[in-house]
Amino acid sequence: MSVKKVSGNKSVSYARYGYLFILPFFVVYAIFTLYPQMLTIYNSFFEYYRDGLTIVGPNFVGMKNYVALFTKNSSGYIPLFKFLGNTVWLWLLGAVPQFVIAMMLAIFFTSTRLNIRGQQFFKTVIYMPNLIMASAFSMLFFALFSQVGPINQLLVEMGVIDKAFNFLGVRVTVQSLIALMNFLMWFGNTTILLMAGIQGIDESLFESARLDGSNATQVFFNITMPLLMPIFIYVLITSMIGGIQMFDVPQVLTNGIGTPNNTSMTLIMYLNNFLGTSKNYGMAGAVSVLLFIITAILSTFVFKTINKK
Repeated sequence: MSVKKVSGNKSVSYARYGYLFILPFFVVYAIFTLYPQMLTIYNSFFEYYRDGLTIVGPNFVGMKNYVALFTKNSSGYIPLFKFLGNTVWLWLLGAVPQFVIAMMLAIFFTSTRLNIRGQQFFKTVIYMPNLIMASAFSMLFFALFSQVGPINQLLVEMGVIDKAFNFLGVRVTVQSLIALMNFLMWFGNTTILLMAGIQGIDESLFESARLDGSNATQVFFNITMPLLMPIFIYVLITSMIGGIQMFDVPQVLTNGIGTPNNTSMTLIMYLNNFLGTSKNYGMAGAVSVLLFIITAILSTFVFKTINKK
């Protein structure tokens, strides 16, 4: 506690000013984050939607909205599970190469033996895709890979295909394009974070390992990776949370319908469908609460699994 002595036996404490400095954060958080979260949970127990020009509700229905989410639709599957599987799969398709390439680049740029020059330039270049809005990035890929786009025209002129291929109508190509865009946008950010973690490791440990005859693989698995684990876990969990909240890329690329046959429909796109013309705040609230629970469970599982001694 910071105390300033004054004349006599009195003293003035400045500790209370610390609370004043952090008060704005808690006020903003309570108004713009905590209150909407509580309101979302509250709405999830109500029937509250728009039917044409008529507002239905709010009527308390208890767990009815949650039961509806775990009920099979007319196609014979539970949308929540299907779209959760789509979301995790799309994230993995982009995240696995993202972490592999980012780790390789981080080790390459931080190697004292290679002593790469112009690191600031390379950091800027690999981070630049992260500065582009995801929606703009998606529109670019949509234009490139549409049936009248330059990619199809180039393939036809080269004789690779006889007629334009519908890249946005085939499951493999649509999911691959979404994964590619997520990889391009985020591998630079991941690389920089991993580089910062590696540069925080004492260089004498690497020198001692080399003097003992350790090769690059042994140094990586016995020194680099164990000491990098806190940063790696942080990057992995934040990447997973971002992946579960994936929305803008598949939304723009598939025009919001998750083509083909909902195979690229994510959980947030499913949530957004309830907030369209129907304004179904009850179902949207239920999806949001379940999304929060799923994110918490997966994050805890990843942290506990990777962080084992």
